[in-house]
Amino acid sequence: MMNALPRYSPLPRSFYYRPTLAVARELLGARLVRRLDNGLQLVGKIVETEAYIGEEDPACHAARGRTPRTAIMYGPPGYAYIYFTYGMHHCLNAVTEREGFPAAALIRAVEPLEGLETMREFYGRSRGSRLTDGPGKLCRAFALDRSLNGADLCGEILFIAAGEEVAEQHIAVTPRIGIRSGKEYPWRFCLKNNSFVSR
Repeated sequence: MMNALPRYSPLPRSFYYRPTLAVARELLGARLVRRLDNGLQLVGKIVETEAYIGEEDPACHAARGRTPRTAIMYGPPGYAYIYFTYGMHHCLNAVTEREGFPAAALIRAVEPLEGLETMREFYGRSRGSRLTDGPGKLCRAFALDRSLNGADLCGEILFIAAGEEVAEQHIAVTPRIGIRSGKEYPWRFCLKNNSFVSR
């Protein structure tokens, strides 16, 4: 007999209705959950995030103001902002703070916990487990694309659930990476010594 899938509950919307730096830091250790149409679920422990905050942040997509692409960032918190970048990769963000203020926490990497074989199928790799050590890689492994842009992270298809609390001594705080502007902002958070943090 197959074991029943673990029941995960989405974090409340109030979790996201807070300063982005607090949300990005406290997402570490939480569970990213993706439920599939076939009844399976993919689960990963969040091990790396970055904060993007407002029109004054040169690396934030809202730096040029509200556009059709960034409209979701100006909406209520607790929704997924998924964008396509470099003509190759999708990236998953959780919209944060109050409605009307554009901010989000980028989920940069997760440690796979459930559904690794399905992740390999989506990724197109039969071996290895380093499928989720980067924002584009995790979206590929979790089958996340623009069709889920605007998904309610307090819903049942794609959401973030509580995990273990992470003590400050186990968190590294660094400048953001992979961007041209705003690199000096120390708004990247990751678990120290975790092999799934992006390189």
